[in-house]
Amino acid sequence: MIYSVIADKPTFKNINFQKGMNIILADRTQEATKKDSRNGLGKSTLIEIIHFCLGANKGETLSKIEMENWTFTIDIDLAQKRYKLSRNTTDSNKVAVEGDCTEWLIKPEMDEEIKKNVLSVRDLNKVLGNLMFNLQIHEDHKYYPTFRSLISYFIRRNGQSGAYLDPFQNYKAQMEWDKQVNNSFLLGLNWEYASKWQILKDRIKVLDQIKNEVKAGLFNNLGGSIGELEALQIRLESQSKREEGELNNFKVHPQYTHIEIEATSLTQKIHELVDQNVGDEQLLEQYESSLKEESDVKPETVTKLYEEAKITLPQSVVKRIEEVSSFHKQVITNRKDFLNNEIARVKDSLLRRRTEIESLSNKRAEMMQVLRNHGALIEFIQLQNNHQSTIAELKDITIKLENLKKFEQGRSAIVVEQELLQQQANIDLKERKNQKELAVLLFNANSEALYKVPGTLSIDIFKTGFKFDVKIERSGSHGIGNMKIFCYDLMLAQIWAKKDRSPGFLIHDSIIFADVDERQRALALQLVAKDSEDKSFQYICTMNSDSIPTKDFDDGFNLEKYIRVRLTDATEDGGLLGIRF
Repeated sequence: MIYSVIADKPTFKNINFQKGMNIILADRTQEATKKDSRNGLGKSTLIEIIHFCLGANKGETLSKIEMENWTFTIDIDLAQKRYKLSRNTTDSNKVAVEGDCTEWLIKPEMDEEIKKNVLSVRDLNKVLGNLMFNLQIHEDHKYYPTFRSLISYFIRRNGQSGAYLDPFQNYKAQMEWDKQVNNSFLLGLNWEYASKWQILKDRIKVLDQIKNEVKAGLFNNLGGSIGELEALQIRLESQSKREEGELNNFKVHPQYTHIEIEATSLTQKIHELVDQNVGDEQLLEQYESSLKEESDVKPETVTKLYEEAKITLPQSVVKRIEEVSSFHKQVITNRKDFLNNEIARVKDSLLRRRTEIESLSNKRAEMMQVLRNHGALIEFIQLQNNHQSTIAELKDITIKLENLKKFEQGRSAIVVEQELLQQQANIDLKERKNQKELAVLLFNANSEALYKVPGTLSIDIFKTGFKFDVKIERSGSHGIGNMKIFCYDLMLAQIWAKKDRSPGFLIHDSIIFADVDERQRALALQLVAKDSEDKSFQYICTMNSDSIPTKDFDDGFNLEKYIRVRLTDATEDGGLLGIRF
């Protein structure tokens, strides 16, 4: 239980609590006008302070500049021992601890500056989890119950936090896994199944993300179908083997490039010699033709011509003809000698070139044989590069194929694991029949006390995890949603009151009774007053004075004895903090 909440400022209204029910009342006085408001008197701030002392972050009020350097202290029972926890709003990273800490999981250490034993807020939350809920440090789990989440079902914050929207959540943005893990823990079920379900959901989320990325073209390792990729893999494997055989049979000649260049040079030279021979053969043909056409001049023809004309040639003319004939014979003889010499020269050149062409051709043939039987290093390197490209493409396709198969297998495996997990969880739930029945019966009794008909707390298991729900069949009743929360929270307080390690209290903000019919409001207060006393747990609730259903209480029930402090709007210092801002 909580014994008191105090502050180190004289304006603060220290509050002392008692066993059973405790009411913090925001009272409207006769002096207050209709324009005065009880909002801001400190009802929700008290709950914020209690959370703060128990390791929560500063809320909206405690974060204001007017609240700098305030120290709040909560006097509380933890695991059946009494402690004082003090925390300063400015130096909020540590909490001063008074009491026997010898059995704590983490021991406080002396702070020489303030001469007190202190714990970091992080360590305090671990210790409180162990002392209130017997939590262990779950370093081997990704999703597990935490003190901050669990305690928020016993100290629900104000309405703006979303703590009064649903019995199974304690703030608006609470994740589904967090609700499943912490509610199953509080109900005595196996919370580890909820943790495993969330891990499977994470895997599904990853697979769905990959699938979306593939559709968007952002992920290259899953393109195509399994059949398409297998066909491409077969083709690349065959191509790789063929290229590997070519490389194994490839012979590299160290002088390949030089030989290739020289063979090309020989070919060019042979072409030049052939061209020269063609020219000389044409010239030889001309020479031989000219040689055949050469003939001597005959002087007798001239003499006979004159005789036929009855003309007698003078002796001088006859002598001149003989001289010309002798000269012409000498010219023809010289020309024949020239042509014969030229013909011999050309034939010699032709023979020499033909011999050289034959020699060059033989040499080129030898070189071409070498080139046919060997390859150049650059060609070998190119073959290697091509082969490496094929191998790389084959590897990429293999990775794609493996990933796609893993993707398909992963989805199938998750379906199987979900089914198996659902079966195991159902078996476990049957084994925890007593815990389930206790929670169901307590909720039924609580709701029946308010509405004369039993409500229903259902606990189901689907392939996505635990499914919790509550129903109270009172259609048309105002505030029925809040009373579902009230009955559920009361059931948790009743269950945990029997444990050696438990919070030992239940705290509600005034919103719990908003829009609730007066009769149900009265019945709820009477029920929690009786049960908190009978079952030895503490109930703390903030209320507005005009929401008290005085006329609907049973005879003999007096709410006044449960009021621990009255906050008023009559004066500036009438609120919890004693200041207005």
